[in-house]
Amino acid sequence: MTTEAATAPRPALDLARVRAWLPKYGVYVAILVLVGYNVLFTPNFLTLSNLRIQLVQVAPIVIVALGMALVIGTEGIDLSVGSVMALAAALIPLYLGYGVIAAILMSLVAGVLVGLVNGTLVARVGLQPIVATLALFVGGRGLALVISNGQLKDVRNEDLIFLGSGNVFGIPMLVWIAALLVLVVAFVVRRTVFGRRLLAIGGNRPATELAGVPVKRVLITVYVICSVLASIAGVLAVARIQSSDASAVGLLIELSAITAVVVGGTPLTGGKVRVLGTVAGALLMQLVVATMIKHNLQPSTTEMVQAVIILIAVYVARERKSR
Repeated sequence: MTTEAATAPRPALDLARVRAWLPKYGVYVAILVLVGYNVLFTPNFLTLSNLRIQLVQVAPIVIVALGMALVIGTEGIDLSVGSVMALAAALIPLYLGYGVIAAILMSLVAGVLVGLVNGTLVARVGLQPIVATLALFVGGRGLALVISNGQLKDVRNEDLIFLGSGNVFGIPMLVWIAALLVLVVAFVVRRTVFGRRLLAIGGNRPATELAGVPVKRVLITVYVICSVLASIAGVLAVARIQSSDASAVGLLIELSAITAVVVGGTPLTGGKVRVLGTVAGALLMQLVVATMIKHNLQPSTTEMVQAVIILIAVYVARERKSR
């Protein structure tokens, strides 16, 4: 009887451990399962060409998701990242005549300005992040269409194209850039005072303000970083497709970025940023889409599966938070 009484609570304890474990490592298990399925049932999945395609396609999402993870870490959200990509894309052909560096710098400046507007509305005006960034979600793409006259413009600058199509040691330049940005963001979050302040704001903003942390300045900086990363993704998108189309570049990427962050284990309630989890979340969603395409499933089915994955990820995070 004593032995039975001692062992009785174990199932509940094990269930609690599983619930605590899932937000951290569930995305990696899902990737392994999906890769295993593709290895067995998807022809040519392990070919170098296919792996290259998957990495190139996911790289811009990873870059945007890194910025989104920082914003969500402060218990915010940024819906304008797709419009920032479109704005950066529209500015590239406009300033490319002055040189590729000038064109890229102007695109990054646009990202800084959008981030300043978003951050000021959130930190100083006091608007809810979803409301503040919704304005530029609509207006930013409209401005990009005005700048480009609503026309698709070809880009034929070899230096710019190298960023989107070139290779270094056999690895696409896009992937190198995304990997470098992952390392930089991970370092900022884990090893800098700014990163600790960012997490503290998301964890308990009133207490952080009482501790003397410049909360408003940190929030504005976070939104600027998010927009600059989106601008980089916009430049790389133009470099990869060798054209600028403000109506298509970055379209709905904000949803992909938020999905990657949430599936990767970063809670929407703020206070934590899982950088590697965000990368894994982006890879998982890319694999889901690629798998369904290769097995001739309808786009609507893909969207429903993505929605289910998001709901599961949010529920798991909520369950853990409530405990």
